[in-house]
Amino acid sequence: MRLSERIRYVGVNDFQTTLFERQWPLPYGVSYNSYLVVGEKVALIDTAAAQFGDEFLSNIKAEIGDRPVDYLVVNHMEPDHSALQSLVRREYPACEIVTNAKAAPMIEGYQGITDNIKIIKEGETLPLGEVSLQFFMVPMVHWPETMVTWCPEENTLFSGDAFGTFKAVPESVIDSESTTFDDYKDEMTRYYASIVGKYGGPAQTALKKLGGLEIKRICATHGPVWQNSIPEVVALYDRLSRYDADHGVCLAYGSMYGNTKKAALELAEAIKAKGIPCAVHDLTEENYSFALRDVFKYDTVILGSPTYNNGIFPPVRQLMQAIADRMVKGRKFIAFGSFTWAASSVKLLNEMASGAGFEILSDGITFKQGYTKDKFDAEGLASLL
Repeated sequence: MRLSERIRYVGVNDFQTTLFERQWPLPYGVSYNSYLVVGEKVALIDTAAAQFGDEFLSNIKAEIGDRPVDYLVVNHMEPDHSALQSLVRREYPACEIVTNAKAAPMIEGYQGITDNIKIIKEGETLPLGEVSLQFFMVPMVHWPETMVTWCPEENTLFSGDAFGTFKAVPESVIDSESTTFDDYKDEMTRYYASIVGKYGGPAQTALKKLGGLEIKRICATHGPVWQNSIPEVVALYDRLSRYDADHGVCLAYGSMYGNTKKAALELAEAIKAKGIPCAVHDLTEENYSFALRDVFKYDTVILGSPTYNNGIFPPVRQLMQAIADRMVKGRKFIAFGSFTWAASSVKLLNEMASGAGFEILSDGITFKQGYTKDKFDAEGLASLL
């Protein structure tokens, strides 16, 4: 796929993998994006996941035929982007790997490659003839060796995992009238929340560093090539990395025998009756990344958990710990749940939320044994929002 005469897309779609990083569901697949920059010399930017070697090489040859790949630029060493480095080196023995000092030991550790590696520094330029590449370090977005590559002649940013998203790319690859930002917004938010969410500070630093570039094309390693939606994509990334959110509720719960679930559904109805957006997630039925997405989307988190082994029901605790691990800021919080012989889940959830710096709107509601409406004041909790 030609993005321009000098920039070619040679990535692949993955509809085989069900869990990204063995954790995050891929209901719409995912892409592993790689690009060629073609001048007098040819640079390949990143590779793809290990199982796509044949398709990946075929895509490269379809674009440049028998021409050699002179440089392999390594922006990020996570294996979904770096697994095929040895394959590229076998196919193109003279290919020089271009990366930074922090990535080089990872290349040796993952691929066993130590020779013909060019170490570049911040702002350094690699000439390819009538086109060139420039490199900027963006550490901890989301690994310490991460960098981005800028092609000034094409106003194109090869951004690595930054601005990436779950969901495979369309046949056209580029965002368009038929493939819009809105089609990817939820999966981009879920990708950010799941993968990058802890690193809001480094993401903000990267945005400021790159803010002076006149970007007309963003080539991330996952998702479409952004050409028509760049303001929306950058604005969303800026907002997520500042932990900014819309007014609304992420209501997530776990329930063993249905009592906490009944309370959750009644509370959701009371919230929606007030005209407040409310996303509801049963953590026993779905992966917590979907709830985590909505924690980044909305300003209020409400968690429901029965007491389990005198603690928090494990699926709910997993989500609360994930929120805390990502250092989410500026959220309001309510907890509720049932118990049979000892009540502790709500108290413990409040302690975790307080430790995360959340505003606790209520002591919450703990009700004993079976659910009845008189035990659970849903409208009272909703009135706090």
